[in-house]
Amino acid sequence: MVEAAESASALPEPRRYASTRVWRRLVRQPVTLVAGFILTAIFVAGALVPQYTPPVAHIHLSQRWLNHPPMLSGWHLLGTDAIGRDMLIRVLYGLHTSEQSALVATFFAAVIGIVVGGIAGYRGGRHDAAMMRITDLVGVFPALMLLLAIYTWWQPVTAWRATVIFALYLWVPMARVVRAEISSLREREFVQAALSLGASDRRIFFRHLLPNASGTIIIAATSLLGLVFVLEATVEFFGIGVPSDLYPTLGNLIGDGQRFAFQLGQGWWAWAGPAALLMLILVCVNLLGDGLVEALRPPRSRR
Repeated sequence: MVEAAESASALPEPRRYASTRVWRRLVRQPVTLVAGFILTAIFVAGALVPQYTPPVAHIHLSQRWLNHPPMLSGWHLLGTDAIGRDMLIRVLYGLHTSEQSALVATFFAAVIGIVVGGIAGYRGGRHDAAMMRITDLVGVFPALMLLLAIYTWWQPVTAWRATVIFALYLWVPMARVVRAEISSLREREFVQAALSLGASDRRIFFRHLLPNASGTIIIAATSLLGLVFVLEATVEFFGIGVPSDLYPTLGNLIGDGQRFAFQLGQGWWAWAGPAALLMLILVCVNLLGDGLVEALRPPRSRR
């Protein structure tokens, strides 16, 4: 009886009850819900910007609108820059570009990481050694130095090239997380039972291993999303990445605001708006990630 109870406790929880349990835990975390709501609202606003706002290059020719601080008159809530462009519109377009790049790069990095980590974790042996050596070879380089070198070499840099650069580097942490999770799940009783019943490797991976590792993958993807925003802003801040005149991003808007503050006498509002929005996104991503860690943690670990 004791052995049967232990075997039953080791089996994975049914998906319907697991999702209900996760949702109940999230409802008990108002900070996580508020962070998720704010992050969703920000991403929706960034996605709808090109359809409901004037062009990003729209310029007010009147002298009284040049380098003007934030004001309600004319709806320049974040002020204007040195040549009369509305900073709120530029920040929203920068959010659109940064959000698009971050989401696409996170998706492809997660896909590559799941494939590499899944093969290494499930196959083991020589497959594990080969995959992890490739992962170590890519991950041994410091992120910022490698990205700056690629940005400098691969000219001209566009928004889509930047997305490819991030995706081809950031799959490494995802691969390590997936490999560790799949290696642990591979030794569980339900996998051994499926093997003994003659289930194919494909069925075991997609029907048993991947769904049970989905919580860990979601948490890792949330961390990757915040990391893409940070790295993109850091590279763009140095003026090496995408030009702000062609593709405004949160990073190059902050960098241009800092540089033009000394060269053209541009006010603090030129960089404060995108910097505040970037900080809000990172805070919401971190709070959402912490809440998901708590909600997806197994009940035995929580006790």
